[in-house]
Amino acid sequence: MQSYQFQIEKQVTLLFLCIIVLGSCKSTKAVVGGEVDSGISTKRIIENHYTNQVDFKTLSGRVKIDYSDGEKNQGVSVSLRMEKNKVIWISAPLGVVKARITPERVSFYNKLQGEYFDGDFSYLSDLLGTELDFDKVQNLLLGNAVFDLRKEKYTSTINQGDYQLKPKKARELFKILFQLEPRNFKISSQEISQPEEDRQLQAKYTYQDISGKIFPNEIQIVAAEEKDKTIIDLSFKNLELNRALNFPYKVPRGFDKIILK
Repeated sequence: MQSYQFQIEKQVTLLFLCIIVLGSCKSTKAVVGGEVDSGISTKRIIENHYTNQVDFKTLSGRVKIDYSDGEKNQGVSVSLRMEKNKVIWISAPLGVVKARITPERVSFYNKLQGEYFDGDFSYLSDLLGTELDFDKVQNLLLGNAVFDLRKEKYTSTINQGDYQLKPKKARELFKILFQLEPRNFKISSQEISQPEEDRQLQAKYTYQDISGKIFPNEIQIVAAEEKDKTIIDLSFKNLELNRALNFPYKVPRGFDKIILK
């Protein structure tokens, strides 16, 4: 069984991957419906995916995260701040856990354990079983394809009312699969797996219309490795776009640094 310390570290890591960018709290409604076009080309599906990506500068709000690992269930609400392409910041109540991720660094501290981590993306990659960088993490959180679909050739089929994309050339160490919903060509599901290591990371999305813009509404992330499975569900409140924000982060004095082995 994994140690309590490792569980805390893994939860913090998964919190990074569970912050979804939505929008302001104005006139929201769920996005449903949409019919697939059996004659559409793979190239056009990919073009539509990138055409429909929403631009923004900053995001702030609160995120309710429900966590289950098969042994225990936990729920926590965190404050979220994000500046696109620059920083993702979260803080649990009373600042018990605070985290900051940038294109260069992954950092968090835990007041309950008196510990902190500051390093590169190898930490996230090792815990989640796939190579990650800031762009991949941000794309995952925004409901965009984690890999640039324009840099590789894909085949497309229709699966359960979605467009399903697979690489024409199989990757050596891992497999990827994308499903895009037909109404707005947003990601409905994306999956990265390492069959030889029995590892899988899957994100499933639903969407909503926020003042005419399409953002994720709900997300479920499943991280599985051998017999261990972690499931996280999210809901969002009081979210606003494009406010002026700061991202305070300072490790308290006397904390022990987590050293990767």
